[in-house]
Amino acid sequence: MNFIDEALLEARAGSGGAGCTSFRREKFIPRGGPDGGDGGKGGDVIFRVDPNLNTLVNFRNQKYLIAKNGQSGSGNKRTGQDADDLIVMVPKGTVIFDSISNKIIYDCCEEKIDYLVAKGGEGGAGNFRFKSSTNQAPRRHTSGWPGDEFSIRLELRSLADVGLVGFPNAGKSTFLNSVSAARPKIGDYPFTTLRPNLGTVQIYDTSFIIADIPGLIEGASEGAGLGLNFLKHISRTGHLLILLDPQNLERSIEDQLNVLLNELKTYDSSLLEKSIWLSVNKKDTLDEKRQKELIELIKKKMLSLNLDYEGIIAISGFTGDDTETLLGMIANKMLESKD
Repeated sequence: MNFIDEALLEARAGSGGAGCTSFRREKFIPRGGPDGGDGGKGGDVIFRVDPNLNTLVNFRNQKYLIAKNGQSGSGNKRTGQDADDLIVMVPKGTVIFDSISNKIIYDCCEEKIDYLVAKGGEGGAGNFRFKSSTNQAPRRHTSGWPGDEFSIRLELRSLADVGLVGFPNAGKSTFLNSVSAARPKIGDYPFTTLRPNLGTVQIYDTSFIIADIPGLIEGASEGAGLGLNFLKHISRTGHLLILLDPQNLERSIEDQLNVLLNELKTYDSSLLEKSIWLSVNKKDTLDEKRQKELIELIKKKMLSLNLDYEGIIAISGFTGDDTETLLGMIANKMLESKD
């Protein structure tokens, strides 16, 4: 499995080069003054966004990011060469944490920005810097300053407009396959989707990205199943589409909705403040009466929980029934948000 969305690393910037103690020694100038040059600056550790990357797999076997040290100064007041910066490319949506405090250092979402994680040390001073009226021949120089060193954690969070929420086998991958050019793996068993799949939907005069993310189960907010993997990706999406499965033999529609909403709330209550659409999937397996019953049941449940929603509709990701209607609702809401 080449999709990696977390990595623990040590970022170490380069140290500055040492200054030099040297004296000018030339023919006919027997008592030349101090001419030791300064050391060069150590390399920075800089992160940049590469839009062509979608995984942190490059860090699977890499635990250290070490920039080079600056060169030492030399005679004739020659400054040591600055070290090259270490440029680290990451996917868009990578969040950099201080692994000790767990505080966010950067959220890497812009492609043309340098995210400075560890700054290289400045070079030391050569002895010519210490010449004074009372000390004409200083023999003192300083070492370069050490570079910054941090333990960091990278976490990749999908950037999508709409996140699909549902139990395993709710039909999320089938739905995404139907409405976009994405081709996620589809199977008749839990956790077919083991990594986020992004699909671009074009409808009317607008387009948006839908993320099909590993299915949510009870206890996900505490790490059950692939829950935490799911929730960290869904937290970045602007809107939520909850797919409910009427063919789930273990959980009723109401039970599914209870668990999904509770897990979202437990992980981050602000998730329920997003624009939410609810959809009964697999309508091709239901008669019209049953579809209406389920929709009314969902309405009552959302009302009892005092939760707002944008719309409720029955669809079929397999046949495509009413998927365009659902996408149109989402597109209209997104256009309203931009105005």
